Amino acid sequence: MRYMINRLAPAVVILLSVFVLAGCSGVFGESPREQADQAISNANKSISEHNELFAKARSTYAAVKQKIESGDDPSEEKDSIAEAKNTLEKARKHLQDARESLGTVADLDVDPSVTKYARLQSEAMDAQLAAEAKEIEFYGILEEDPALQNNREKAIDLLSEVGNDYQKAKKIYDEAQKVADANPKLIEAAPE
Repeated sequence: MRYMINRLAPAVVILLSVFVLAGCSGVFGESPREQADQAISNANKSISEHNELFAKARSTYAAVKQKIESGDDPSEEKDSIAEAKNTLEKARKHLQDARESLGTVADLDVDPSVTKYARLQSEAMDAQLAAEAKEIEFYGILEEDPALQNNREKAIDLLSEVGNDYQKAKKIYDEAQKVADANPKLIEAAPE
């Protein structure tokens, strides 16, 4: 009796083994954990870029404010105010990018602390983006009326809202940081 060996059987078994091993090693795509790590890393880069531009906008505004308070003609500061406003708008775009990047983590099958961290960071960014939008509105008022002769009340109200929104953002960022601190091996901390 002759034994028949199917010559294709070893090739099929080897080919199937390659697919199984490749699937386990992530050759066909990143694992959910790797996707979450990448999203958080991308968000951190965008946050760093945001923070640099935000600091630049704030320092420009602080210089303008000091000149106005020292009695200099506020109308000469319109260009600087516009620069601060434009810089803050650019900064916001980076924060929006970070927000979008973290939004992808919610649908991934990863440790719940990772999704909680991403959710909290996103909520804090929403509050910060709201504050920055109002701050840009304030810069717009200041650009048109640097001495705030006609819009002082509106400007003061906006600054109050801005402060409240930044406080809300800080509170949520602190919660997210507690989650990150409790899970240092799972979560890469965001830049300061």
